[in-house]
Amino acid sequence: MKTFMFFIVALLVHVVFFISIFDIYFTSPLVHGMRPQRVPLPPPARRLVLFVADGLRADSMFKPHTNGTTRTPYLRRIIEEGGSWGVSHTRVPTESRPGHVALIAGFYEDVSAVAKGNKPVITYLQHFIMIHLYEYLCVCVCVCARVCAGWKENPVEFDSVFNESRYTWCWGSPDILPMFAKGQLRVHHVPLDVPLVSNAEGLSNFVFIVGASGDHVYTHTYPTAMEDFASKDASRLDTWVFNQVKDFLTSAEKNQTLMSQLHDDKIVFFLHLLGIDTNGHAHRPMSKEYLENIGLVDSGVAEIVSVLEEFFGNDGRTAYVFTADHGMTNWDWWLETYRRIDVNQADIAPLMSSLIGIPIPLNSVGLLPLEYLNTSHHFKAESMYANAVQILEQFKVKMTQKKETTFSFLFTPYHPLTDYKMSEFVTHTRSLIQKGHFHEAIHQCEVLIGQAMKGLSYYHTYDRFFLGCSVVLGFIGWTSYVVLVILKTHASLRKPPASRDTTAARCLGWVFVCLGLLVFLFLYFQASSFTYYIYCLLPVPVWYSVLKEFGILVELLRSVSSLRLCKCFGYFALVLFAIELLSRSANWVLSCLCLAVFPLLPVVGREPNTNYVLCAGAVMLFASFLYILSSRHAGLCARDRWLFGGQMLQVALCTYVLSSTHSSLQLKGGLPLLNQLISWTTLVSSFFVPLLSSTRLFHRLLSVLMSLIAVYLLLSTGFEALFPPVLSWLMFVWIHMEQETVDTHRMSSRTELSRIDFAENIDLSRIRQLSLDDVRRSYFFVLIPFIIVMCTFESVQVSTRLSSRSLFLIVLVISDLMALHFFFLVKDYGSWLDIGTSISHYVIVMSMTIFLMLLSLMTHVLTAKKLQFGHKKKVHFR
Repeated sequence: MKTFMFFIVALLVHVVFFISIFDIYFTSPLVHGMRPQRVPLPPPARRLVLFVADGLRADSMFKPHTNGTTRTPYLRRIIEEGGSWGVSHTRVPTESRPGHVALIAGFYEDVSAVAKGNKPVITYLQHFIMIHLYEYLCVCVCVCARVCAGWKENPVEFDSVFNESRYTWCWGSPDILPMFAKGQLRVHHVPLDVPLVSNAEGLSNFVFIVGASGDHVYTHTYPTAMEDFASKDASRLDTWVFNQVKDFLTSAEKNQTLMSQLHDDKIVFFLHLLGIDTNGHAHRPMSKEYLENIGLVDSGVAEIVSVLEEFFGNDGRTAYVFTADHGMTNWDWWLETYRRIDVNQADIAPLMSSLIGIPIPLNSVGLLPLEYLNTSHHFKAESMYANAVQILEQFKVKMTQKKETTFSFLFTPYHPLTDYKMSEFVTHTRSLIQKGHFHEAIHQCEVLIGQAMKGLSYYHTYDRFFLGCSVVLGFIGWTSYVVLVILKTHASLRKPPASRDTTAARCLGWVFVCLGLLVFLFLYFQASSFTYYIYCLLPVPVWYSVLKEFGILVELLRSVSSLRLCKCFGYFALVLFAIELLSRSANWVLSCLCLAVFPLLPVVGREPNTNYVLCAGAVMLFASFLYILSSRHAGLCARDRWLFGGQMLQVALCTYVLSSTHSSLQLKGGLPLLNQLISWTTLVSSFFVPLLSSTRLFHRLLSVLMSLIAVYLLLSTGFEALFPPVLSWLMFVWIHMEQETVDTHRMSSRTELSRIDFAENIDLSRIRQLSLDDVRRSYFFVLIPFIIVMCTFESVQVSTRLSSRSLFLIVLVISDLMALHFFFLVKDYGSWLDIGTSISHYVIVMSMTIFLMLLSLMTHVLTAKKLQFGHKKKVHFR
């Protein structure tokens, strides 16, 4: 019962550590209550037409053929004859939602989205699996994920260009457009650069998209069934949009109310063109379908522009903006003689707002790119002034919020922007504009925007140091407590007299009760959130538990020279590991070198190659066949040989299914029904087939391995299929090495390793104490958190006769030290690639620790349990 409670407490503590980064690093930067800022001058355009070619790569659009021709003749002519062009620099992830949010709302991905709703996680998983589109099983997992998630949207409200427009009409994907009318934030793709082109009097280059509220945003979507990644050609999605827009304008001529709305000002038309992105996922970005779809979009845009110009009587008041929500590269493409103006995605929202004379979205942090405005200097200065005040409004709200939740004597304001300095700026800049000093006014606005952006970051991270210190105290305290538990169990330390121990614990308890009360009152009067109480109060009981064992600590210091574990800390140096491994086994070194190749191989930008999958299947079949032959005289009964034969057949079938499905999709033949049946059968059977095999160590491990690899082959499209066989090779070498290191006069000899049974009850009297080698064993486990390794870890524990609880505690300490290291490396700035990498490191370590007990239980079942369908007496080999 005591051990169970310890694991429950450990689980809760690590859950707190896990979620702490979302309150420390990933809180929403959005604030509300700002006043909209308007430019008191007529805008250059009455309406804006936005073409978003979803997934269009900049190089695919701009790069001409070797003979000088181009696949986008209309858009290239716009560039050459007066339109502005450039590259809009996106951020990771290059998904549809975050790219569109940045472009039309003016702020980058709300980092709090990673902690709100399950759509971000599900979508990221979906697109990761969709990369392996060649296997139907993956697609089925994606569909199940969608159903389970319910496609929930994150409840983060924000302002947008759509919100501020008088009317907005949208055509396109049902996965994108509906959120525009809800004013809610969602998550989607990873960074790169996208093309930008426009042709309305120098008004140019961008992309955008975001949610909107109210009843003035009208969406027209095609059926979800049309978004079929297995279709022969997805360009029909774009054809549908172009046809719908033309039909809409035709119907407007018969509807006087609609005609009146269309001829009003502050109008936005949005055409979301998903065909290029869908063809890119299904057929690869350099495929014939992808490139031909770009040409179709170019001709479609030309036709829509012609129809709109005719509809509005060629009044010259329509701004056309063409771009993509994500893509890659920022090269030149024989366009060096034409002025190129690059922008950041968040800069597009203030630009579009200025074009049609609407307020800049309230949460925008974009800087208006004046080079795209072919207007008077007065209009540019007024627009820049509105941009600066709009960002300054956010700063004021942020500062007020922080001041209200902080004791006045502890509040430290952002000195570069005090109330006096802000008031002085507004007065001075307005005076410069009135005097006609427009260039100087613009410069003052740019300086203020830079200071306001730094101030927003300052107040957004105001509590980070305080919360970080609280979590670090909890981390260190918990790790210290676990170390004390290990030492008390295995170091044979003397305990102080019970009476003195009780009195000291009672006094110490009252001290920590008072300390906890003070922390509680401090947080209460500052109106802190509920989670702040958890992070700040957690160190109190943890450190009480540590300091309560002060007598143990004193005894430890006195007897440190005689402890067997006093040299454990040296094992955290990787050099020692390398020296030991090199001296013990060339087989180990060779397997490690082979495994080390995989992190060096490219992750993206590679074509599928099923030859690697065929090779992996062949290697697994050959190794299994050799084992069956070698085990004929080592206790492998006929039933086990038949079971292994069936699993070998399953591996062969999965290898065939992968190759067959890949070929079928390449030939546009869809997903064969037989392949679907084999895939689902493999997935279901992989969970219980190993339970039918013998519980003898190598017998059960091989059965587990074959089941896992059968599923893994279905998810592979290239060299990654070779990873499980190489990893398994290393794991089997590890088992042999660890068995060799045990003390031969207390442990089994090497020849008895093959006779070890997972299901055998271990004699508790034979359980040994922790030794120096056990730190190494735990350290190896933390480096490779896979089920295969977990099964190997279980094998090591059984073969070396050590309590799994003791090894788990060492793993816990090592994991916590690693997690603390990655805690300091978490980022909430830069690209989403940087942010995602920093989060993944911390999350992987914490998740491994949190689910370690569940994994341990799972692998114990996979290795030690056996399904019995008869009543035959089990034979144990002694």
